[in-house]
Amino acid sequence: MKMNLIAGLVAGSTAVASVAYAEETITAVHAFPETLIYTQSFLAFVDKVNEAGAGVVQIEVRGGPEAIGMFQQPDAVRDGIVDMVYTPGSFYGGALPEKDALVASNLTAIETRQNGGIELIDQIHQEKMGLKYLGWFDSGVCYNLWTRDEPSFDADGNLEVEGLKLRGNAVYNAFFANYLGAQVIDLPTGEVYAALQRGVVDATGWTQIGLIDLKWNEFLNYRIEPCFFSTDLGVIVNLDKWNALSPEAQKIVQDVAIQHEIDSFNALRTKRDEDFAALDAQGMKVVSLEGDAKANYLLAAREKNWERMQGLMAEHPMGTANYDRLIELFYDAEADR
Repeated sequence: MKMNLIAGLVAGSTAVASVAYAEETITAVHAFPETLIYTQSFLAFVDKVNEAGAGVVQIEVRGGPEAIGMFQQPDAVRDGIVDMVYTPGSFYGGALPEKDALVASNLTAIETRQNGGIELIDQIHQEKMGLKYLGWFDSGVCYNLWTRDEPSFDADGNLEVEGLKLRGNAVYNAFFANYLGAQVIDLPTGEVYAALQRGVVDATGWTQIGLIDLKWNEFLNYRIEPCFFSTDLGVIVNLDKWNALSPEAQKIVQDVAIQHEIDSFNALRTKRDEDFAALDAQGMKVVSLEGDAKANYLLAAREKNWERMQGLMAEHPMGTANYDRLIELFYDAEADR
């Protein structure tokens, strides 16, 4: 009887120990194809977590848009179908319009991590969508307009877009359609190559990085400066899953994410310079707005975005309570001077 009791206690303690030290798994998907530079950045983050979290926590990547459609991924992580998603905030902007603060930002993840901006975005994600906002990756990269044909300007130096078939989406349209007055055709990233090839569109907004990866440079010959907006790529985690992780696992994942905000900023600045050099060598021409035309262009990009954000926030139960604070934390007026 005594031996059976001891054996039972030993077996029980072994089971408890195995549970305490069991390696936790986080399932993940990414919005863009694996070949794109931004996805490669996310996969580098995964590798870092898996190295630092050996025996404690691992991220298991289930694939990209072929596994779960890119626009369905935010709902999938909110509903617990997958634990983690790397995606632009713009893909769930209807549920969380506050993400436009990142789009209109002229600061980086490093700066907004320090000033409390990312903490506020995390709180809003938790309250409105039941998501943990883990980190803003690949920040510091802005957008340009890229065109097939040489752009034209009016007598005041403003960009003329009449007749331009411009690929649009939720990120660009407040600026492209409402300010520039362009004809916009909404297309997901994966359909743009074919649309350029067939002449469905002859211009698009896109980040400073990745045009070569997507092979859009086969059709686009001009880059219009200045750049505008900012990438809003981030990692979101199902909040129930996050809260269920051990404190040790949470710390590993969060610490690696914060470091990757720094690493990805530095890496993509280098990549941008390499891409620009490669495009220049292929004959890409750069056309720049100047003076008041440049200032008005940048002002419109920012203010049309904020206007859109404020209007959408007003439709939500939380209202516009965080509007002014978001602009304060994600925009530095001095940086634009």
